[in-house]
Amino acid sequence: TNFPQLMGYSLEENLKPRVQWLKELGMDDSQVAKTFTSFPQLMSYSLQGNLKPKMKSLREHGFTDKHLVEVLSKFPQLLSYSSTRLEHRIGVLESSGLLRNQSLSSFMALTDATFA
Repeated sequence: TNFPQLMGYSLEENLKPRVQWLKELGMDDSQVAKTFTSFPQLMSYSLQGNLKPKMKSLREHGFTDKHLVEVLSKFPQLLSYSSTRLEHRIGVLESSGLLRNQSLSSFMALTDATFA
């Protein structure tokens, strides 16, 4: 595994709550599996202190759960971005008018230099 810490995580305390949260967003089993396979670090993120606040922020920018499921299925690393980094990128995309015309996941995968 590219995330050996995963072996020390509790099924009850780490995996189940995050799987449940992703399913509540609207992910199906295959999307959940793909998300954890491509980004196992998600297990280490706090639901209350990290994941839920980021999703709330994205919703406040007009993203629906359906759109966020699509984005996270393709680029779950988005959840590793600090709130500041995420807000900056969304602000740049919104002010340029690009956000609604393209896939959020493709823009978020760009380097920081693109958003400087």
